[in-house]
Formats: sequence, C-alpha cells, structure tokens
Amino acid sequence: MKIAITAQGPTLDSAIDPRFGRCQYLILADTLTNDWTAIPNPVLGEPGGAGIAMAQRLAQEKVEALITGNVGPNAARALSASGIPVYIAAGGTARQALADFREGRRGFRPYGDSS
Repeated sequence: MKIAITAQGPTLDSAIDPRFGRCQYLILADTLTNDWTAIPNPVLGEPGGAGIAMAQRLAQEKVEALITGNVGPNAARALSASGIPVYIAAGGTARQALADFREGRRGFRPYGDSS
C-alpha cells in the first residue's frame, strides 16, 4: 500500500507536519516493500489552493492513504473524490506514524471522526 505522510523534514525521523497543503515535505512510503522517498512540497509557494493541488498530486502518485496532522475542508473533499482516506495523527515522527499505521494502533482516526 502506498501512503503519504506530511513531514517537517525529509527523513522518517522528521516530525509529522500538522499542515497538509502547506507541509514542508511529503514522505511517500510503500508498506509492502518498506521503500520510501521524501519530496519537497511542490505547491508550498502557491498563493492559494495548495490543499486541492496537493490532493491532485497524491492522486497522480496513486497514493492509497494520507497521514497528516490536519486537512482543510476543500482538500478533504478533493481527497475523498480521489478515494484517498485521510488519517489524523496527533504528532510524533513519520517513522512512528508509518509503524502505527501498519499495526493499526495509536489513535489514528479517519478525518471527520470526532471520537
């Protein structure tokens, strides 16, 4: 499964970036092969619509899930339309988020789930 994690730096030891559209980096990870790559946010400097543009980028990358600290309503709609579920992480590192996601533990909640 290919997942995207918003991160504040280019490594798995980087903190989760709480922003989706304005995150510093995206870490693209394959949960089957353990391969990953970090890419600088390609739309970071855009004046508007960064969340929607990032959602489109994830769809182009064939991402199957997103882990982030927060996502706005417009980006959430674009991600939903692309069939990409959003999981909210309450902090930690990209490495922790990836491990926790694989194991289905540690408080991940789908976007919009207030429980």
